[in-house]
Amino acid sequence: MDHRFDATERFAEGAQFIAGSLRGGSSGRTQEVVDPATGETVYSYELAGTADVDAAVEAARQAFPEWGGATPGERSDTLHRFAAALAEDADALAAAESLNCGKPIKLSKEFDVPGSIENAAFFAGAARHLEGKAAGEYSADHTSVIRREPIGVVGSIAPWNYPLQMAAWKVLPAIAAGNTIVLKPAEITPFTSLLFAQAAQRAGLPDGVLNIVSGAGRDAGERLVGHPSVAMTSFTGSTAVGKRVAEIATGTVKRLHLELGGKAPFVVFDDADLEAAVHGAVAGALINTGQDCTAATRAYVQRPLYDAFVSGVADLMATVRLGDPFDPSTDLGPLISHTQRDRVAGFVDRARGYATVVTGGEAPGGELAKGAYYRPTLVAGAAQDSEIVQSEIFGPVLVVLPFDSDDEGIALANDTPYGLAASAWSRDVYRTGRAVREINAGCVWVNDHIPIISEMPHGGAKASGFGKDMSAYSFEEYTQVKHVMYDNTAAARKDWHRTIFGDRP
Repeated sequence: MDHRFDATERFAEGAQFIAGSLRGGSSGRTQEVVDPATGETVYSYELAGTADVDAAVEAARQAFPEWGGATPGERSDTLHRFAAALAEDADALAAAESLNCGKPIKLSKEFDVPGSIENAAFFAGAARHLEGKAAGEYSADHTSVIRREPIGVVGSIAPWNYPLQMAAWKVLPAIAAGNTIVLKPAEITPFTSLLFAQAAQRAGLPDGVLNIVSGAGRDAGERLVGHPSVAMTSFTGSTAVGKRVAEIATGTVKRLHLELGGKAPFVVFDDADLEAAVHGAVAGALINTGQDCTAATRAYVQRPLYDAFVSGVADLMATVRLGDPFDPSTDLGPLISHTQRDRVAGFVDRARGYATVVTGGEAPGGELAKGAYYRPTLVAGAAQDSEIVQSEIFGPVLVVLPFDSDDEGIALANDTPYGLAASAWSRDVYRTGRAVREINAGCVWVNDHIPIISEMPHGGAKASGFGKDMSAYSFEEYTQVKHVMYDNTAAARKDWHRTIFGDRP
């Protein structure tokens, strides 16, 4: 695999993929794609404008009758070929993701890429299982059948933190269910979405079923969400932007799926395996440089273990290796941009006025100073209502707070607007059983934090949004249920007609 991915060569025609072809945008504005590890521009392209969105939606609309009418087996066969095409492109996908996002190459190669390939393989099988309730006589005179049908054109917007995986999470259930789709990746991270679409084309996905518009949110994104021919919007991103998406979507009364922000609690009871909790907290807080909506961000540790946990996490964080994302020994890459690095640093710097920065809390010097790097950071002594505890930071920062009773620990875990993910750490099955029942989150891990699998759903509660990605549950978002009712009597005059005209027969 080459050390770098040559986006200029691979996407020479442009960063829009519409009706099966790469093309340039029409907005008249240029977007530079920057390597966050070096600050260097690695690709420039013209952003999509509203005309590009309209063209992509029209391509998807034209492709829908054929694709929506294909049999489950036909769609499944195409998705199996798609999974194989992604596997063939694994090295290029990993290199593109690491260059575009600054991910350590071991994360791209061992998590993002294989997870996306596996997701394609899952939906290849799931495409054959779009089932409804069995036919039956729920009325004495009728047979009822449930049909599960595709919605139509889906307009999806994906974030910059996991461009490849989010493309997979948005596209795969939509097309497996028979929909067509227009995906808008974040304009700063278009590479792997475009590679994803090209792999689909090689696998035989008909032109127009999958389209990519690389544009800004206020132009391409808002046009896509509000487009009258788009039947559903799926958005992953911040809660603030999610509210705007919801406002626009209501204008055309379309189906809406929102996966928004998170502030995941990491609750450690006093009988937990301390070593496991320490390692789990560091891994869960630092994955993807903390740019993960399910990352462990608030550790609540029962007081008997608190001091040892703080010490253990600080010591382990100090061993994490920052460096070139393409060096296999690098543990932590840069944040997505210098702007995001400065935003994270701002949270930590303000916290110095009311809490203790135990370790980290700074950008490294030397060669790494060119990139958007920030050291793994542990903050202790913050109040529950402080900014650093309540707000989503989206960086390599973990805040730790003590608690006394189990009641208090669970109450603190629930005490934010978010409800995406959480974890509970204990050797006591009854303690963890209570935690998974009472913590209000879409996913609660027990004695682990972060793992996801294609067969299980991902989605949140409260301000973290609604609806599910992955698993067969995602088909609830991408299909509409139709009830068909057959008369079994062959009678011209039904008994119920007397409620409208005439007397009982």
